[in-house]
Amino acid sequence: MTIKVADRLPTTTLVKVTPEGPEQVTTTDFFAGKRVALFAVPGAFTPTCSAQHLPGFIAQADALKAKGVDEIVCTSVNDVFVMKAWGQVNSASAITMLADGNAEFAKAVGLTLDGSKFGMGTRSQRYTMLIDDGVVEQLFVEAPGEFKVSSAEHLLSAL
Repeated sequence: MTIKVADRLPTTTLVKVTPEGPEQVTTTDFFAGKRVALFAVPGAFTPTCSAQHLPGFIAQADALKAKGVDEIVCTSVNDVFVMKAWGQVNSASAITMLADGNAEFAKAVGLTLDGSKFGMGTRSQRYTMLIDDGVVEQLFVEAPGEFKVSSAEHLLSAL
C-alpha cells in the first residue's frame, strides 16, 4: 500500500553519507523533531535525476529552508558510495544523501518501480515528500516518465 498524507513513516534503515563514512539511521530517529523535504529518484547519475532533479533542490535549498524546511534529503536505491560520489560531483553539500541500497524504504512506503527492462531492477519512483516529525505532510508522486510535481519548484509553490 502506498503511503499517504497524514501517515507516519514506516520504520526502516537507510545509510547516511557523512564525512566520517557511512552511518546507518532509522527513519524513526532521523525524521524525528524536524521538517524534512525528501525527494526520491530512480537512480543516481541517471539523466533526469542528474540534469534536473538534484540540481533543482540544490538551487532551491535556501528558499526551501526559508519556508520552514529544516533539512533536504535525497534518497535513491543506490549504495552509499554511489550516493556520496553523486553528491560530490554535483556539489550537493546542502542535501543529505540517504542510500536505500536494498529498496527497503521504497518498498515500505509503497513507491517502487520495476526498472528491469533497463537493467536496474527494483527502484524508487520519482517523488517528493514533505515530512514533519515523521509524518507525511505533503506527497507528490510523478507519473511514469514525467518530471513535474516532484521538482523543488513545485514543492516550494505548495509551501
